[in-house]
Amino acid sequence: MATTSARLLDLLSLLGVRAHWAGPDLADRLGVSTRTLRRDVESLRGLGYPVHAVKGPDGGYRLGPGSKLPPLLLDDDQAIAVAVALQTAPTSVSGIDDAVARALTSIKQVMPARLRAEADAMHLTAIRNWWEFAAPPISSETLRAVGYAVRNGHLLRFDYRTPDGRRPQPHDADFTPPIQVEPHHLVTWAGRWYLVAYAVADHVWRIYRLDRIHPQAPSGAPFPRRELPEPNVARYVMTSWDRGDTPAAWQCLGTVLIDLPPHLVARWAPGGSVVEYVSSTQTRLTVGAWSWAGVAGILATFDADITVLDPDELRAACRTMAQRFHRAGE
Repeated sequence: MATTSARLLDLLSLLGVRAHWAGPDLADRLGVSTRTLRRDVESLRGLGYPVHAVKGPDGGYRLGPGSKLPPLLLDDDQAIAVAVALQTAPTSVSGIDDAVARALTSIKQVMPARLRAEADAMHLTAIRNWWEFAAPPISSETLRAVGYAVRNGHLLRFDYRTPDGRRPQPHDADFTPPIQVEPHHLVTWAGRWYLVAYAVADHVWRIYRLDRIHPQAPSGAPFPRRELPEPNVARYVMTSWDRGDTPAAWQCLGTVLIDLPPHLVARWAPGGSVVEYVSSTQTRLTVGAWSWAGVAGILATFDADITVLDPDELRAACRTMAQRFHRAGE
């Protein structure tokens, strides 16, 4: 049986990973009697941890919110997972490189020697997939401001930058005043951050690119939570064509009309593509790659009829690819 101090740490860890534990289940997990479990719970309370007893047929224990932060308790698999996640963190947020490095150092310092050696032996280097052409990194200040509004359910006001990164100015021909939204959810996909929000003035759900958001001062004004337009918020973002995407800086960039619904093209278009609504069965797609043959190859994966709009180099690449595939099929 574990020592009392070790057992208390195990108990605190178990209480932290589940909202509610039945008493017998928790005692069985710790390998102690329910009487010993009650004594351990009292010991944790004496140390300042708010362990609440739940009465009734499904009675047991739960860890409530309190002023004291429980120690970070990770098993071997969790410790390695955190180290790997920190080493492969996407570079989509600026200004956090030093914090990530310090967090990784802190984790490794408290790891047992065998786990530290295992983490170091991986020699991990994260390389973005070629089809995940990320947007410019967002600032940590923007992420904090938007995340705070989402977490606390406060209205968010912001200037929405133009596709080339400029803040709208009153003298601009297409000037738009600051936008006010009910921010509901943040989503990361294909190297980009998106905010799912309800636009107050337009009374519609919209998706905003976080790298184009310039938050204004916090409003502090609460709003009632609404039911999301799609229960699966990730799928909602991935299948929405109007999410503010701009073409990535590829060496070759082509535009076509493709005979597929916009939501389907939006789901499978590579990161850095632009999907535009034409009709319920046709989409305007701008996609890039390192060569014109690469652009043609991406278009072929949709397995649908296309009309090349621009440029002539893409038309020539499609003819060349067609001839190659014809010879390969003979």
